[in-house]
Amino acid sequence: MFKYICKRLLISVITLLVLCAVVFFAIKFIPGDPFSGPEYTDAMRQKMLELYGLDKPVLQQFFTYMGNLLSGNFGISIYYTGKPVVDIIATAFPQSLDLGIRALLFALIAGIGLGVLAALHRGKALDYMSIVISIIGISIPSFVVASMLQYIFAVVLGWLPVARYTSFAHTIMPTVALALPTIARFARLMRTSMLEVIDSDYVKTARSKGLKKRQILLSHQVRNSLLPLVTVLGPTTASLLTGSFVVESIFAVPGLGKFFVDSINTQDYSLIMGLTIFYGAFLVIMNFIVDLIYGIVDPRIRIGGTKG
Repeated sequence: MFKYICKRLLISVITLLVLCAVVFFAIKFIPGDPFSGPEYTDAMRQKMLELYGLDKPVLQQFFTYMGNLLSGNFGISIYYTGKPVVDIIATAFPQSLDLGIRALLFALIAGIGLGVLAALHRGKALDYMSIVISIIGISIPSFVVASMLQYIFAVVLGWLPVARYTSFAHTIMPTVALALPTIARFARLMRTSMLEVIDSDYVKTARSKGLKKRQILLSHQVRNSLLPLVTVLGPTTASLLTGSFVVESIFAVPGLGKFFVDSINTQDYSLIMGLTIFYGAFLVIMNFIVDLIYGIVDPRIRIGGTKG
């Protein structure tokens, strides 16, 4: 187990280093710079480039940035003048995290429940309903779902507020819009996995021993069907917890999405780098945690990992 953890940890660290390098040099290939607008004279532009260290050779900028990054310094935002990127993330991330946790819990409950019902009623109305919901959830983009929810429940029915994020009522529509694709994915995985488990030998043995249907369902069928879900839980959790830029923008949620969009529009190098690396690090950490959980749940993965 120790070798397995060390191997996964090393892979995670290398992934983060590669991510930092790729993002940094990719930004340098973007035409122009934050100070190339008509409001800056040549003298002003040169002064601002010197102030932010953008006049130095690219490699020197990279090693300086990596050194600052290791000390927890993500730099100073160019667009939000004088504001550290770390402070922006600390302010905005709790909003994205709150929305993401709500969406994740809703997706887990609804997706697993829908998948189990579909498998138990294979070929019946509930099964077909699950398939239709899955197709809709995967096919329709989140921004379309968000707009439809706003029109139906806010404009036509007037049951929920159109936007903002200040009360429980404000969280309902963005949570549903963000969770729907994940619900569809979880439901499909759970249905497929359940159908395999239902016909397995150990379930037939449990039935022959006279165990109650509820005990067989919870202890054998559902529990063993959750393994495929664990494999996608890492990236899915990271994606939901860091928020959806589009959904946050539509519902005016003051999360990371707003700042990410602003950073791209204004070519705020420091903020683009900081938010991208933060998201990437969060994704890598979640994958690392899921790898450990999967290694504990399924020893075959752990044994294979130590040999690979």
